Amino acid sequence: MQLTLWTYEGPPHVGAMRIATAMKDVHYVLHAPQGDTYADLLFTMIERLPQRPPVTYTTFQARDLGGDTAELFKTAARDAFERFSPKAMMVGASCTAELIQDDPGGLAKALNLPIPVVALELPSYQRKENWGASETFYQMVRALAGPSVPAPGTARTPRDASRAPSCNILGPTALGFRHRDDVREITKLLIDMGVVIHVTAPLGATPADLARLGDADFNVVLYPETAALTAQWLTRSFGQPATKTVPIGAAATREFIREVATLAGLDPTAALADVQSRSPWYARSVDSTYLTGKRVFVFGDATHAVAAARIASTELGFTVVGIGTYSREFAREVREAAKLYGVEALITDDYLDVEAKVTELQPELVLGTQMERHIAKRLGVPCAVISAPVHVQDFPARYSPQMGFEGANVLFDTWVHPLMMGLEEHLIGMFRGDSEFHEDAAPSHLGGHANKPAAPEAAPQIEVPAELAATARQHGESPPAAIPAQWAPDAEKELRKIPFFVRGKARRNTERYAHDHSVPVITVETLYDAKAHFSR
Repeated sequence: MQLTLWTYEGPPHVGAMRIATAMKDVHYVLHAPQGDTYADLLFTMIERLPQRPPVTYTTFQARDLGGDTAELFKTAARDAFERFSPKAMMVGASCTAELIQDDPGGLAKALNLPIPVVALELPSYQRKENWGASETFYQMVRALAGPSVPAPGTARTPRDASRAPSCNILGPTALGFRHRDDVREITKLLIDMGVVIHVTAPLGATPADLARLGDADFNVVLYPETAALTAQWLTRSFGQPATKTVPIGAAATREFIREVATLAGLDPTAALADVQSRSPWYARSVDSTYLTGKRVFVFGDATHAVAAARIASTELGFTVVGIGTYSREFAREVREAAKLYGVEALITDDYLDVEAKVTELQPELVLGTQMERHIAKRLGVPCAVISAPVHVQDFPARYSPQMGFEGANVLFDTWVHPLMMGLEEHLIGMFRGDSEFHEDAAPSHLGGHANKPAAPEAAPQIEVPAELAATARQHGESPPAAIPAQWAPDAEKELRKIPFFVRGKARRNTERYAHDHSVPVITVETLYDAKAHFSR
């Protein structure tokens, strides 16, 4: 086990909570010590849900370990059923409670509750949150829809031509990155195509909804990390085909429409003709040509990372210099995507590895999780969040999907705005020497009053070489003081020609170069030597 400051995924029982919290009329009884009840905060403080998750904890304490903790669990399960009257119940153990091996599934079965009880065995020390969510959804669907599975060899009844095709939307959960908005966007898209939404699960679904999943004609898999396993079981059990394309980005959404039309037996022409996305035109517009070739690093869950890299490369004209994921179960897919960009995939759940890679590559834009947002901030690199784990600001009050054509618009705005538009740079260059509009001029509404000159930055100290200091000590002399790096007037003048929004970085890089090479006076040549050094 590795102690860490940040983690991309929680333990698998948090994934189970995401399924329980997404559904209706379901309750999760979790055998856990008092300290493991922190997970409530994820939903009420991060996602800002108006009610706490449907989870009951046994909350045993250290003094209970010498007694009957199994009886504590049975009491908690019995009380939860009587208090909340769920239509189905999930039972399991947290990572800490797993060590005492009380077998929540067997204990719950002994209670003979008059509802389906799904026992979850989630190995906390081998697996993590997304796997826990996937396994929980699969076990719930298998338990509730299993009794409806046709006998082996039974052919699936063809759809009546007079009936509109129907589908299930699979994958959205509580605490998912923009899941609610994605579901709304894709639901509208499917309805406009003439497809009936049979069930959306687990988000908003009841146990009865899961029991009738097999009645739909096909399944739409929005988030493979959560729903791929369940979709595969539905295909084997009910003969339902499932979509493979995740509709993130304008091009992928068009492919998704064609795939759905094929599965539903519909003509995609009308849906493809009625595209409202502005992102393709914006990406080709004059302002956005400044973005071409920008070096971008992508990291997140596999689905969002692969989609983001494709959009960055093919729709916005960025250059993908790195791609990675913490989703080890989908490492193969990310490695295949990395080959398209001639880079090596970074498969890790250690944020320090990611920080080292970002530092090495020095990208101009980072697309990642909230972890990469912190990393990029420390390194002074623009960043946009594309994937969980996320923080409270990534659950906005506004409608902000990542999927579909409106999602493509959101992605364009979110990714492009951290960068400087080419037209803006052109105007800054045009007016750089203007007495009224240069960057040091006061705002026009202040009547042209001059700004107070900013305090000069302290010059970094050029360290005295260790050999020189050692020689001085051998002769009984004090080592010479550190030498401050000085800017020659012509170098300062040349620095002023660099746009102000990157001037600070240029100054820091040059002073760092001077420090590393013991250059006492920074000249124009030093400035360009530093530029060449950091551009490699």
